Amino acid sequence: MTSTDVRNEAEDSGPSGYAAARLRLLTEGARSGPPRRAALAELTDDWLAGLFTAGARDEDGADRLPRGDGGGRREAPQGVSLVAVGGYGRGELSPRSDLDLLLLHDGTDPKAVAALADRLWYPVWDLGLALDHSVRTPAEARRTAGEDLKVQLGLLDARHLAGDLALTAGLRTAVLADWRNQAPRRLPELQELCAERAERQGELQYLLEPDLKEARGGLRDATALRAVAASWLADAPREGLDDARRRLLDVRDALHLATGRATDRLALQEQDQVAAELGLLDADTLLRQVYEAARVVSYASDVTWREVGRVLRSRAVRPRLRAMLGGGKPVAERSPLAEGVVEQDGEVVLARAARPERDPVLPLRAAAAAAQAGLPLSLYAVRRLAATVRPLPTPWPAEAREQLVTLLGSGRPTIEVWEALEAEGLITRLLPDWERVRCRPQRNAVHVWTVDRHLIETAVRASEFTRRVSRPDLLLVAALLHDIGKGWPGDHSVAGEIIARDVAARIGFDRADVAVLATLVRHHLLLVETATRRDLEDPATVRSVAEAVGAQGTLELLHALTEADAQATGPAAWSSWRGSLVADLVRRVSAVLAGETPEEPEAAAATAEQERLAIEAVATGSPVLALRAQTEPPAEPEAEVPPGGPEPLGVELLIAVPDQAGVLPAVAGVLAMHRLTVRTAELRALDLPAGVEGSVLLLNWRVAAEYGSLPQAARLRADLVRALDGTLDIANRLAERDAAYPRRRGVVAPPPRVTVAPAASRLATVIEVRAQDAPGLLFRIGAALEDATVRVRSMHVSTLGANAVDAFYVTGPEGAPLPGDEATAVARKLEEMLRA
Repeated sequence: MTSTDVRNEAEDSGPSGYAAARLRLLTEGARSGPPRRAALAELTDDWLAGLFTAGARDEDGADRLPRGDGGGRREAPQGVSLVAVGGYGRGELSPRSDLDLLLLHDGTDPKAVAALADRLWYPVWDLGLALDHSVRTPAEARRTAGEDLKVQLGLLDARHLAGDLALTAGLRTAVLADWRNQAPRRLPELQELCAERAERQGELQYLLEPDLKEARGGLRDATALRAVAASWLADAPREGLDDARRRLLDVRDALHLATGRATDRLALQEQDQVAAELGLLDADTLLRQVYEAARVVSYASDVTWREVGRVLRSRAVRPRLRAMLGGGKPVAERSPLAEGVVEQDGEVVLARAARPERDPVLPLRAAAAAAQAGLPLSLYAVRRLAATVRPLPTPWPAEAREQLVTLLGSGRPTIEVWEALEAEGLITRLLPDWERVRCRPQRNAVHVWTVDRHLIETAVRASEFTRRVSRPDLLLVAALLHDIGKGWPGDHSVAGEIIARDVAARIGFDRADVAVLATLVRHHLLLVETATRRDLEDPATVRSVAEAVGAQGTLELLHALTEADAQATGPAAWSSWRGSLVADLVRRVSAVLAGETPEEPEAAAATAEQERLAIEAVATGSPVLALRAQTEPPAEPEAEVPPGGPEPLGVELLIAVPDQAGVLPAVAGVLAMHRLTVRTAELRALDLPAGVEGSVLLLNWRVAAEYGSLPQAARLRADLVRALDGTLDIANRLAERDAAYPRRRGVVAPPPRVTVAPAASRLATVIEVRAQDAPGLLFRIGAALEDATVRVRSMHVSTLGANAVDAFYVTGPEGAPLPGDEATAVARKLEEMLRA
C-alpha cells in the first residue's frame, strides 16, 4: 500500500479510517525508520487538517470563521491556524508519540475558537491518542514561551498544518527572533536544564536500562542542540549527529511497537524483542548501537556548550578590550603547553608551526598536555590530527609511549580528552584492539560502565596509586588493557594476556616489561578471587599465588591494579573487608617471594668516553660535559626512514665532576633553568684508571627540551660552574620564572611519597621518592638531601609518564648506611618539603 492509498483510506472513512490506515502503516514490516515516521506524520497531518476544516463549519455547513482566498491544506479560515509543535512539529512521530498541537488564533472570536478546539481534541482522545494541546494568540504564545523554556523549545519546531498560514508564519518569525535576541540569557538556562536532567537520568551510553529520551546523550539533548543552532550563537559538530538521532528514534519506534506503550525506557526484559524488531543479532548488539549513538550526541553536546560559553565570555569581555585597545581587534593569547601544542581561549589547540603530517606523536603529545593542564582538546585540533597525522611506527618511539603513560596518569581530565580522541577515530587507529571493547555493554549489576569506559576509569583510579609502585607506567598500561579480552570469546583474562603481549610490544616495551604486563592482565582477578574464595591459612593457597605472580615488583603492581579495577567497577565491587583480605594475602605472598635475597648487581664498567671526561674533569678541576642526540632506528631494515632521519628519543648528557658537595642540586637546577626535562638519570662515583688521582662523580642523564631547541653545551657548562661555586642563585631564578606564569587548573596529582626501602642495600640506605614530575623537582630533592648532611652515593631517576620514580643511595658523612631512625627522619623531612 502506498502513502497515497493510506491517505485516501483515512479520508474516506473519517476517524475510523485514520485509525485503520495508521494501524496498517505501523504493521507494515517493510516500512520502518524515517520513511515510516514521515508517512505517519503526513497521514496525521491530513487527518487533523480535515478535522480543522470540518470544525470551521457549523452543522448547517455555514462558516463559523471568516475565510480567505485559500492556502494551507484546505480552504484557510483567516485568524486561526492549527500548528504542530515539538516532536510532531519535527515530523518525528513514533507509534505511541504524543500529538503536540497549538490552536493559534487572533483573538477576534474566542467562543468560535473554543468550539473549534472541541471538534479537534475530542476525536483525538476518542482514538486513545495522547494529546498535548494549547489554545493561544500569538502574543500569549510568545509570553508563555518567555516564561517557560520548554514551551519556547517546542515552538522553535512549529510547523503549519491548516488554517491561516500567515498567522503561523508570523508566530514562527517572532519566536525565532525572540530566541535569537534572548539567547545570551536563555542558553545558560537551557544548559542548566540539560545538566539537571543528566544528573537525574544518568548517561545513556552506560546505562543497562537507559531512557532514550531523558538520559544524557538522548533525544532531549539532540533537540537542545537544534535549539542552540537556531540561536545562531553556536553550532554542534554535525558529522554523525543526524545518523545518531535517527538510530535513537528507530529504537524508540521498535520499543513502542514491542511494548504497545508510550515508553522511552529500554528495559532489560524488552531488549531482545526490540532487537528482533530492528533485525539485530541480539540485545548486546542493540545496546552497543544505542551507546554509540548516545556517545555522538554527548560529545556534540560537550563541544557545543563549550563553544556557547566561549562566545558568551567573548561578548562580555569584548567591549572592555576594544576600549583598552582603542577599538582594535583583540588577539587571542596563545600559551605553549608542549612541542606543537598551545593553549588558546581555554582550549588546547595546535601551534601554528605544528606539522601533524610529519609528527606522528603529536596526537598523544597534545592529548597528554591537555589532560595535564585540565583543559579540553579543541574539536578542530582533533579533526586536523585525524585527517593529517601519519601512523606511528611499530614499535612506537619512546616519546609516544611516555606521552600515552602521561595521558593515562592525568586523573579525571583523561576521560574528556580520551573521548575527544575516540570521537574522531584516533584511539582505534592508535590501538586497533580497542574496537572490540568500544561501547561494549557489561550485563552485570556490579558494573556501572561499558567495557571501554571501565578501562579508562581503572586508569584514572590507578593514577591515584602511582606512589605505591615502582613502575607506575606498567600499572597505568595494565589498567588500560586488563579487560581488553572481553571483546573475544572465552575467558577474557586468557584472551587478554595474548592481546596485551601484542599491544605492549607494539607500543615499545621491552621483553621483560611485556612479560610483566601479560602477567598482570592474565591474573588481574587473582588476588581478589583468592582472598575472598580460598583459605588464606592454607600454605598451598599462598604458594600458588606466589608462583603465578613470580616477583615482588609484579605483586606490588597487581595489588594496586586489583584495587583500581574494583573501585572502577562500582560501589559494590570494593569494601574495607575485601581490601583487608587482599592486603593480608599480599603480605603472605610477599613473604614467600622474599625467601631468597637477590645479589646486588655489579656496577657497569666505564666506557672510554666516560673515562676521558673523568680524566679531563680531574685535570681541570671543573665539570666537563658532552651532549649526544639519541635516535631510534627503524624497526625493520626495509622500514621507511622518516624525513630528516629517525625519530629523536632525546639527548644523552654526560657530566663528569670532581667529587664535591652540591653536585646533584647544581646539575638538576641548571637543567631546570634551561627548560630541560630529565627523562632518566644515573649518578655514581667512577673509579679512575691507575695513576690518576682524585675522585669523580659521573652523571649520565637523558634529557629533552620542553620547547624549541637544546641549549649549547658551553652555556650549560658555564652555568654549572657558577652553580657549583655559588655565584648562580638557582632557587631564586626558578622561583621568579614560576611567578611569571599563572598557575593553571590542571590535574590534581596524588601527594608525594618518600619511603626507606628495607634491606635494599648493604652499603647504603635507599630512599625512594615518588612524586609528580615538575620542573625543578630533582633540584629540590637534591638540595633537601644536602641540607640533611647525607651523601648521595648513587641514584637512579626515572620519569614514567607524569610520575618521577627516584631511588637515592645515601650514606652518612663517614660512608656508612644511615641508622634506622635517622633514615626515617630524613625521608619524613623530604616528604614534608615536597608536600609544602
